[in-house]
Amino acid sequence: MTDWIKVATLEDCPPGSLRSVMVGDEPVVLANVEGTIHALLDRCSHEDFPLSDGEMEGKLVVCQYHGARFDAASGAARGLPAVKPVKTFPVEVRDGQVYVQTN
Repeated sequence: MTDWIKVATLEDCPPGSLRSVMVGDEPVVLANVEGTIHALLDRCSHEDFPLSDGEMEGKLVVCQYHGARFDAASGAARGLPAVKPVKTFPVEVRDGQVYVQTN
């Protein structure tokens, strides 16, 4: 069964920002790309460090530890040293509230 969990407000996630939240017992990073919120597992597929410690570079989430890059929408690896994608989660924004769907 899947549930939608309220994790933040739009105000908490300004464009170009990353925000760490918990969805159940999974760490998730919210990435705001030009007003669209995306949710990815908050773990770099290269070394398991939190992506939320990094920064946004356009539509990419950049891991601060080794420079790996991930597409915020798909989780696809877009820069070495990461070669594996990061899990993504469905996101809905309702009345200024950000919800992430559990799997």
